[in-house]
Amino acid sequence: MPEVEFEANGGKGTGYLAEPDERGPGVVVLHEWWGLDDSMKKMVDQFAKDGFLAISPDLYHGDTTEQPDEAQQKLMALNMDQAVKEMKGAVDLLLNHPKCNGKVGSVGFCAGGGLAVWAAASNPDIGAAVTYYYVMPHGKPDFSKIKGPVLGHFGTEDEFIPPDDAKALQKELQEAGVEAAFEFYEGGGHAFANDHNRLGTYHEGHAEKAWDKTVGFLKQHLSKNGASGS
Repeated sequence: MPEVEFEANGGKGTGYLAEPDERGPGVVVLHEWWGLDDSMKKMVDQFAKDGFLAISPDLYHGDTTEQPDEAQQKLMALNMDQAVKEMKGAVDLLLNHPKCNGKVGSVGFCAGGGLAVWAAASNPDIGAAVTYYYVMPHGKPDFSKIKGPVLGHFGTEDEFIPPDDAKALQKELQEAGVEAAFEFYEGGGHAFANDHNRLGTYHEGHAEKAWDKTVGFLKQHLSKNGASGS
């Protein structure tokens, strides 16, 4: 069954898991502020098709929404201490899974984009992170604790995180010693890579380009004989 349960520092976490045909890198996929919905499960399935052991921890514990106001409320109510424990539990599940090559990365979208970076800062086992249009309303982690490189994807017309904000974030990561490289997609709005298109900003061309870069980046840094990020 794709739904799995895992230990989370004395508690329990749940998530959606998809396995590759052959052993490969692990990746923790952090969902948008909508929750772990069918769109995010499809992302996890696609990572598995591309050779990754992928899991998306359900940080909303079964709740999802398609309403922006409700999604914002759910995100603001997120308990970060608990979320960190659950992300760590997801990392440990991957590392202990027979289909994992011993390397793990993180990737996330919107709020999950911020959480993917947070996961890397709180888990030294994460060897690479990818953030799509990073949003993080709960403060920020200690970037200097990030061990691996960070790839970012941002639209030039993103109303949630304008290019100047994204560039400031990239500079802050770099000044903390992180190898951070951000890609900018001309005319792209927020959530341009998410085909549920709830914001009316989905862009197929930008989405495919970003996906190819994400897969290549993660495979480069999480291959068994590649960079470990440590």
